[in-house]
Amino acid sequence: MSEEKIGITDEVMEKINRHSVGVLKKEQVYCFRVLLCDNEVDRDYEKFSAEALGVLAGLFVGRTGISDHECRSSGQTARIYDTEVKAYPERKTADGEVYTALFGYAYMVRTEKNGSLIAEIEGGIKKEVSVGCAVKKRRCSVCGADGARGGCSHVRGKVYGGKLCYVVLEEPTDAYEWSFVAVPAQRAAGVTKVYGERSEGGAEEALRGLEERFCEELRRDIIRLKSFISGKTEDFDGLDIGGLLDMKKALESQLRAEAAGGSVGIAAADSDELGAFRV
Repeated sequence: MSEEKIGITDEVMEKINRHSVGVLKKEQVYCFRVLLCDNEVDRDYEKFSAEALGVLAGLFVGRTGISDHECRSSGQTARIYDTEVKAYPERKTADGEVYTALFGYAYMVRTEKNGSLIAEIEGGIKKEVSVGCAVKKRRCSVCGADGARGGCSHVRGKVYGGKLCYVVLEEPTDAYEWSFVAVPAQRAAGVTKVYGERSEGGAEEALRGLEERFCEELRRDIIRLKSFISGKTEDFDGLDIGGLLDMKKALESQLRAEAAGGSVGIAAADSDELGAFRV
């Protein structure tokens, strides 16, 4: 797919009509692009491998879009007619890999009922998405143990020997659906382009904007953490996304230690109890 102006071409309509019963015309459809998932460590301390994204690209073609993972036919709003996996060599994930994203190209039939949803997508209200899928392997980033085969004792979100523990999702076996949600596990997942008659910016510009939003959320999270911690803490001015993530983890560790020693007035025995501070 070109990253210049994308119109609803005959090629696009051919792909869309593979999923329709009747033959749809260009004026009957509304199309947009959505970032389904990527290989960044998410809020649940999970990430897809780049290879898994390639497999999911094929599995998500034809999958329906719903709301809040509620699997009811009345909630179906859109369908994926094409996908694209794109790597961004100039951008690195929190664990140092080349950032890679899976985009889905979706269509809706223009109806009176869909009018409000289309307006919400256009206005940026309906934006964030989450995916439902199944994977064969869930590998620990610290020791490599497969969670599907019993796993290990490492706890997601904790640091072992300077290495963050998270789960790498590998070998997808199915893709169920994708949903509009209020707070996605993957921070970048969401609608990145609506297209048709008007021109839009490239994916790089959209991703830069998403990264800036993520950094701003991290800064707010850090400010909240600092309010519970005694003593002077490091300033975060000038830190990039990696530095902000490191500071957030350090503050969470300090808060847990102070809570265990009774120096703060909240219970914070493990990472799950710090959920209110996650972005």
